[in-house]
Parts: sequence; structure tokens; C-alpha cells
Amino acid sequence: MTTLVLGGTGKTGRRVAHRLTVLDHPWRIGSRSARPPFDWTDRSTWAPALDGVDSAYVTYYPDLAFPGAVEAVEAFTELAVSSGVGRLVLLSGRGEPMAEASERIVQTSGADWTIVRCSWFMQNFSEGYLLDAVLEGVIALPIADVPEPFVDVDDIADVVVAALTQEGHTGKLYELTGPRLLTFADVAAELSKATGRDICYVPVTADQFAAGAREQGVPEDEIEGLNGLFAEVLDGRNAHLADGVRQALGRPARDFSDYAAANAPAWTLR
Repeated sequence: MTTLVLGGTGKTGRRVAHRLTVLDHPWRIGSRSARPPFDWTDRSTWAPALDGVDSAYVTYYPDLAFPGAVEAVEAFTELAVSSGVGRLVLLSGRGEPMAEASERIVQTSGADWTIVRCSWFMQNFSEGYLLDAVLEGVIALPIADVPEPFVDVDDIADVVVAALTQEGHTGKLYELTGPRLLTFADVAAELSKATGRDICYVPVTADQFAAGAREQGVPEDEIEGLNGLFAEVLDGRNAHLADGVRQALGRPARDFSDYAAANAPAWTLR
């Protein structure tokens, strides 16, 4: 069984690909740099990427909450199933109505499915767009004092690979969070403790965030989408824990302090 790993060079995708390699499970990366390439914005690339594939890990870039995501996921899912893909694992976002619409598409596709619905990634602070902010010592986002149960991407990858390679996960919706609720100020304190540096969190307006993102070269559509996502999801709706990691893997989710200690070298001043 060959698995297509969409977003295979991203945070979750490359970890999924690595685990499949360890298991000697055949896989194919779905990305614009792969051969054959896969591009969500170019539907002509989808069929070649799906050729000979039996299962797929579906991640949508930049996020399922962005405009056009539901339509793209629906078209891709229909093509995948008609091409012989029998198992779909969808990475979804917690508390996102548009993500839930994509979930329903996969659930009614006719394929065996698993939904992996996740809270904010811990790794956004070490591998994503917040890395530079942490290095500079100031995390500035348009988010109030709202707690979030940040999840470790390694937990996500473990659940995804289990769903792709093991029995017993078909028809399951796993909601993944970490074991604690943390505000962004709490996160800054955890990072300060792990690094021995003074890292603080500063709430800003959406306009201030947009201005800073433009200076870093973030495209306008992504800035707009991120501001919309912050306003929609980080309003307290996700300020509760879920037990999807234990349900899927039989072990507890990793804690933020363990993540921070393990990734402290990523925040060494350059």
C-alpha cells in the first residue's frame, strides 16, 4: 500500500514520511517540489500524484479555514476515491467550521477515513513563522489572554501513521490537544525557562500584526487569513482539553515543558 503524503515537507508531513520509512511502508511526497509535483492551486498535478496510490494523508495549505479550501478538498477527495484510494486521513483544525465542512466531505467519500482534529501546534514556535519572534524575545499576536491546549506535532504524526498503517482507526475522529491549557504569556514563560532568556508575549491589534507580517514578506492573502483565523479560533472556544492522543495511541499527550526543553537549541540566539 503506497501512501501519498500531502504537505510532505511541512511540520506534520515530513514526520509522517519519516515514520513510514522506519516502518518500510511505501510513500510518496505530495508537494510542489516533488516528482511528480503536487500543487493545491494546480489541479492538473493531482492525478499524476495519485497514480498508484492506495491511501493518502490529506493536509491543506495554508489552512482549512482559508477561502477555497472546502472546494479544493472536495474535488481532491472525489478524484482520489475514483482513482482507487481506499483510505484517507485528514488533518483538521479544532474549532474551525470550515474545517468541519472538509471533515464531512471525507467522512462521506466512501473511503475508509480517519479525522485528526488538532489544536495549535507547539512547533509553530520552533519551526514556523513564530520562530523569529521567539529569537527576538517578543511574541506579538492579536490574541487576548485566552488559553490554548497546544499539541506536539510528534503526537500528531504518531496518530496519523497509526491511522494509515494499523487497523482499528477507521471511522474515528481523534481530537488532539496537549495535557494543559496555556495562554501565550504562559508559553513565553515556558520558553524563557527552557532557554534561560527573557521572552515575553505582547498582545497587538490585527492591524499591528498585519504591518509586522508585511515587513517580513508574508503575502497579503495569508495575512488576512491568519488574522481571520486568530479572531475565529482563539476566542476561547478551544479552551478545554481532549484525549485523542490517548484514545489513538494508549499513552498521554506530550507536555509543552518537555517540548520546550527538547527544542531549546532552536532558540539559540543567532
